[in-house]
Amino acid sequence: MNRRYFLSVIAAIPFAISSASLVAQDTSITVASTTSTEQSGLFGHILPLFKKASGIDVKVVALGTGQALDVGRRGDADVVFVHDQAAEEKFVADGFGVKRIAVMYNDFVLIGPSDDPAKAAGRDVVAGLKAVYNGKSAFVSRSDKSGTHAAELRYWKQASLDPASEKASWYRETGSGMGPALNTAAAMNAYILADRGTWLAFKNRQSLKVVVEGDTKLFNQYGVMLVNPAKHAHVKKDAGQKFIDWLVSVDGQAAIASYKIGGEHLFFPNAAK
Repeated sequence: MNRRYFLSVIAAIPFAISSASLVAQDTSITVASTTSTEQSGLFGHILPLFKKASGIDVKVVALGTGQALDVGRRGDADVVFVHDQAAEEKFVADGFGVKRIAVMYNDFVLIGPSDDPAKAAGRDVVAGLKAVYNGKSAFVSRSDKSGTHAAELRYWKQASLDPASEKASWYRETGSGMGPALNTAAAMNAYILADRGTWLAFKNRQSLKVVVEGDTKLFNQYGVMLVNPAKHAHVKKDAGQKFIDWLVSVDGQAAIASYKIGGEHLFFPNAAK
């Protein structure tokens, strides 16, 4: 073999390896999201469609919204997809996210025992929680700084009540995701605030049912943000932006709309509003 040719081939190997690494990086991203989007089955439905359209793999880190935002702040994700608008807007204002984009919505529901011992049933979530409080009925809280937990605390505040600070024996703080918290509520025959998507996908309902729904305060909006590459230079901004653009595209919104369980929509695309 010609010596000069051999040396040129050897010299080109590091560049080839580096190029291959860049291609590999561009074909996968990490998305920090909520347990509700994962445990409802939504990601299992839409990610294969995104992969087919883009060739990009998505690794989901499913946590409570607060923890997912922390992952984004550390630069350990490329995209954050969560549901606590005030916290999302602060994430962007603090420079950790590029822009918050509304993607889809559903609602929260107050779940409780089928015999509703607190007489909480109705269309007013604040009145329902007051009934649970007055009856000292078992209640399960996620207590994990998730979007659902933030909503629960907001409703307790609107009721001028704070069972968490009272360390009430009937108020069970689990520090767990939506699915495990629902399992705890089913085992205890307790009340719990849940997002409708996870509730529809939840199989271990035992004697639980929806007792409060339809209150406008229960509206649950999801937003997506690219982690700011100016803060974390390793963020895969091009691939991450492709995922965001697909979510709000006609195809992405149709994929979200097509996800149903038992004929019921778990999430509604913002394009449909």
